[in-house]
Amino acid sequence: MNSASKPSPDLPDGLHPDTLAVRVTVPRSQYGEHSEALYLTSCFVQPDSETSARRFASQEEGYTYTRTSNPTVTGFERRLAALEGAESAIATASGMSAILLMGLGLLKSGDHVICSQSMFGSTIKMFGTDFAKFGVETTFVSQTDTAAWQAALKPNTRLLFAETPTNPLTEVCDIAALAAIAHGAGALLAVDNCFATPILQRPLSLGADLVIHSGTKFLDGQGRVMAGAICGPSKYVDGIFAPLIRSAGVVLSPFNAWVVAKGLETLSLRVKAQSANALQIAKWLEQHPAIDRVFYPGLESHPQHALAMAQQGGIGGAVIAFSVRGNSPEQTRARAFHVIDSARVCSIATNLGDVKTLISHPASTSHGRLSEEQRQAAGVVQGLIRLAVGLEHVPDIQTDLARGLDNCASVG
Repeated sequence: MNSASKPSPDLPDGLHPDTLAVRVTVPRSQYGEHSEALYLTSCFVQPDSETSARRFASQEEGYTYTRTSNPTVTGFERRLAALEGAESAIATASGMSAILLMGLGLLKSGDHVICSQSMFGSTIKMFGTDFAKFGVETTFVSQTDTAAWQAALKPNTRLLFAETPTNPLTEVCDIAALAAIAHGAGALLAVDNCFATPILQRPLSLGADLVIHSGTKFLDGQGRVMAGAICGPSKYVDGIFAPLIRSAGVVLSPFNAWVVAKGLETLSLRVKAQSANALQIAKWLEQHPAIDRVFYPGLESHPQHALAMAQQGGIGGAVIAFSVRGNSPEQTRARAFHVIDSARVCSIATNLGDVKTLISHPASTSHGRLSEEQRQAAGVVQGLIRLAVGLEHVPDIQTDLARGLDNCASVG
């Protein structure tokens, strides 16, 4: 049984998520440490052979081997589960390994999956190419068209998988509507909550069955380590994924778990502050003559603005995408590169959720391994730029972007 499903010790019921993010953990050791302990050990000494046998057989709670469980990892799992309102959570080595674990646990040859066509590029590749090698069929549909999700259902559909908002175009899906479609077909709905985090939305409360996280992003918040997680009911997390991870070994290291658990303590402050910065920058970008379009859920111009505000607590998040003007894909690519390369404050990097603002070109990075047809379906054009907003002074970021945007028309 995954120990993240246990209630946190010594805490009263009804605490606010901000309190849970700071206080939920495993019991203190006999030394009474206030900061969570970091258990850097591959194995655990057993009191005797009989106890060891029971623990390895999952007949008794207790730590045996870090590939199976570790107290530091358990502390992170408990904290994230509390924030998502989940019965349980299981940590993985990265966000993509969380998706892999979900697929290995839920799907078999002959099963059918429905995914958004505008998801993260590696997710599209995993379902469309990697799982396909093992007989799992995936249909990709419009993120925002619930009728398309409904029409794509087959008798063998087992999973609907959405990412909201999407990476990088920030498209928002109606979680409750997709949950109803999935459950009506006897399937599950999983939601990648990487962009919004549980601070802005809790998909399980809207009907989703599972939540996927890349802890590498906002959960850590400072671009230090890789991490991932699946949150949901114990019957899936403890009953399916926990036994599988013992064999698959896609586990989170204790050190990374400790780093991300500490990151959760400031998650609410960071996400809200970065989102406020992003809204200011998005409004400024909309007025710049070199820009064709800005994609940001907090703007009234966003097609799913009303839905996003309802699902995300009235906050648009901290990631913006925008496309530069141009007469051809080659010209817009050159202009996008010019804007990115002119930056002196923003970091040219493909992570997000960092306190430092990151700027990237999705068509050649996060979606670079996809075919041009797949990129077009996802809306990832050559002139598109993604900006993951950090905590810098907003006018400094605007000046940094203007350095390239103001003379963009002369490029290409």
